[in-house]
Amino acid sequence: MRDKKERDNHMASVGFIGLGNMGAPMMRNLLKAGHAVKAFDLSEAARTSAADAGAAAVTVAADAARDVDVVVTMLPAGAHVKSVMLGEGGLFAAARKGTVFIDSSTIDVATARLVSEEAAKAGHAFVDAPVSGGVGGAEAATLTFMVGGPDAAFEAAKPFLEAMGKTIVHAGGPGNGQAAKICNNMLLGISMIGTCEAFALAEKLGLDAQKLFDIASKSSGQCWSMTSYCPVPGPVPTSPANRDYKAGFAAAMMLKDLKLAVEAASVAGASIPLGAEAAQLYAMMAGTGQGGLDFSGIIHMLRGST
Repeated sequence: MRDKKERDNHMASVGFIGLGNMGAPMMRNLLKAGHAVKAFDLSEAARTSAADAGAAAVTVAADAARDVDVVVTMLPAGAHVKSVMLGEGGLFAAARKGTVFIDSSTIDVATARLVSEEAAKAGHAFVDAPVSGGVGGAEAATLTFMVGGPDAAFEAAKPFLEAMGKTIVHAGGPGNGQAAKICNNMLLGISMIGTCEAFALAEKLGLDAQKLFDIASKSSGQCWSMTSYCPVPGPVPTSPANRDYKAGFAAAMMLKDLKLAVEAASVAGASIPLGAEAAQLYAMMAGTGQGGLDFSGIIHMLRGST
């Protein structure tokens, strides 16, 4: 591992694995910060794009972890994280001891804690660091990172997280980043459904959407789902409702996070009746073929207009 002075001077080498809608702009921001990046994705087109941006593209995931200071992963699910990290051909085996691993995937808490344990056994620092902020936040480097892991691992990862995000919060020990993410997104899913129901009811009652927004956004019904991401066109010009619900955060991704919340609640013995109902409603939306729409597009289903 290079010394702290080198890392602070943006001279670190980084392996980045997972160059999708979120991972690709996060990787580019590490390049902009001055880091040398080795990038891997299963998609040849994604690797080519990374190379065009200035990264060294590799065709084997483990090669991205060799002789680097930091490895960042952005993968679809816990099963993918375990398969790429663990085992003889995994990242932990390929990396030199002392490598800092940052997993920004959104996965189940149990897997995050298992992988953290295995990282420690292999002599690596590991943090689970899921994100909030969507593709726009990834592109603008304004993401919020919810970070779980030991204090020393968090401090080692922080300079790299700061290159990709604006708000970096240490949520506690291993797995707590994932815990924070699923709790936050469960609340978001519930509040969006409530906001959509209010606007759908207002339409039926003949109340103009702008009038409801003007009143509720300054009253006790105010919430982020209304004031920053209003699910009807007009009141918030930047919301997906004004772009035919083109996804900033797809309904299918919300469903994934709500399923994680339901699973975690079952394991922990917690009661989440509204979270469970929200998961069912988003499953219904996805079942109609609308999973690719923004999650605020659930207002169509609540209107009965899917």
